[in-house]
Amino acid sequence: MTKRLRKGLLPAVLGLGLGLMAKPPAQPAPLPVRRLADILDGRFNSLATLSADFTEIYTAPGEHRVESGHLWLHRPGRMRWDYQKPQRKLFLISRHSAWLYLYGERTAQRTPLKTSQDLRTPLRFLLGHTHLKRELEGLSYGGLNPLRSGDWVLRGRPRDMGGLYREVILEISPAYNIRRLVMRQVNGSQVDLRFRQIEANHRLPKGWFHFRPPAGVKVVPGPVQ
Repeated sequence: MTKRLRKGLLPAVLGLGLGLMAKPPAQPAPLPVRRLADILDGRFNSLATLSADFTEIYTAPGEHRVESGHLWLHRPGRMRWDYQKPQRKLFLISRHSAWLYLYGERTAQRTPLKTSQDLRTPLRFLLGHTHLKRELEGLSYGGLNPLRSGDWVLRGRPRDMGGLYREVILEISPAYNIRRLVMRQVNGSQVDLRFRQIEANHRLPKGWFHFRPPAGVKVVPGPVQ
């Protein structure tokens, strides 16, 4: 996933519902949109760490790509994407750099966070403070059919995504988990992230967000803005 994205809404919304959840109702009760946004903000802003299995579906004119793996996040702003299928690769955010390594390759890319073009880079802000009602204009229900009956679906226009994204859609379970995050770009492409096996505030291994290039692997500069 290497599409350009500026710092903005995406870091916040991905993890809003991947946190500590109260006992869910059997079905989502009717809620005003602003009330649901407040609940998600509260869940998200209480997190220290979270992890989830993910499936990433990218579509564009003439292109369709499906990848999957596991995601870990840690306050303040560290993250690790371990891709397993169809190709093993690692995308990691440390304190100052973004790393991309395809297992078996002879090079690893390192990019300063401030200049990284990678869509995943702004997600380092995931465990910061967020306010969904300020980050999505025209927040309303709808936008797509839910993966599961009974889920809420919210949509809105991002205020700060570098003008690349025209709409962000969140599917939220009755337990206030975000099952799905869809980002629709102005050029007609779409990124669809789906989450499962979500765990919050678990202790993560020491050094889990530090990348050490394997023997014989050369570090090269990654793409910048």
